[in-house]
Amino acid sequence: MLAASWNRCVKTFCVAVAVAALATAAWAGYPNYPPQPTVTEYAVDPAWPQRPAELGPAAAVPGVAVDRQDRVWCLQRSPVPVQVYSPDGELLNSWGQGEFRGVHSVRFDSQGDVWITDYVAHVVKKFTPQGKLLLVLGTPGAAGEDGAHFNAPTDVAITPKGDVFVTDGYGNRRVVHFDPRGKFVKAWGEYGGGPGQFCLPHQIVVDSRGVLYVADRNSGRIQLFDQEGKFLDQWSGVIMPWGLWISPKDEIWVCGSSPQPWYKDGSYPPPKDQVFMRFSTDGRVRQVWTVPVGQDGQEKPGECNWLHAVAADSQGNLYAGDIMGKRIQKLVRQGTGAER
Repeated sequence: MLAASWNRCVKTFCVAVAVAALATAAWAGYPNYPPQPTVTEYAVDPAWPQRPAELGPAAAVPGVAVDRQDRVWCLQRSPVPVQVYSPDGELLNSWGQGEFRGVHSVRFDSQGDVWITDYVAHVVKKFTPQGKLLLVLGTPGAAGEDGAHFNAPTDVAITPKGDVFVTDGYGNRRVVHFDPRGKFVKAWGEYGGGPGQFCLPHQIVVDSRGVLYVADRNSGRIQLFDQEGKFLDQWSGVIMPWGLWISPKDEIWVCGSSPQPWYKDGSYPPPKDQVFMRFSTDGRVRQVWTVPVGQDGQEKPGECNWLHAVAADSQGNLYAGDIMGKRIQKLVRQGTGAER
């Protein structure tokens, strides 16, 4: 009885091996991977940028931007906060010593002027690319919630016509509109999780149609508005959006982490991962890339630790600003056969 059972098991095993061998031979001419790359990948450039020691010790990088010449603007909470690098990582210019108390974001208008948000001083400042101050929105050092005051503003978007929209985010929960001369127009928003309400409006961009995209970070959504403040749509449950960047082609890059409660069991959990996403203006996710979370003080190249800002150049390379990692990194786009 046992011998017969053993013989049946052996025969079954032999048949299975023979079938597997035949299948392997049959599939040998049909590889299970694409003949050309179909997935867009990124590789960190560990030698980028070549940051001179005279800029001071490494510090948090809350803001990153790329201008029309593909120069990369790094906003760092260091003695020299504004740093401009070439695509190869060479320092081209730096300025801003003594000008800010707590930098948060950097943007450009259609004329090429530079707008920097200072959340500690409660102001948004407009400069020439060389660092000459042109305009100040808000009252320096004074918090408030009216047309002349912010309470820890987080970001700014400027339309081609020059209208200015500020996310007044850490202290207030609103978007503030100014005309091209800096005159207050209106504000909208209040604390809450409903449409048109905000938990923390952290970043803002505007597309070629004039639609405003607001990263309501702590509620894990991006809200869309027209320039009158009318709520249009929201993209929720996809990413905790810390940073926003929009390309000339209306590609919307978002950086942050996977959805998670912002406050749980009496504490604020750190980001569980680090994510980059590219959206089209209809809200569809077109691309995703993730990097490991670095350990405090031990971050390796290619890791991020409290990823705060993202920008993209004309070649599709990404630039990431890190808070706890205290650096800007270049993620070089690898070749792919897929259309962007």
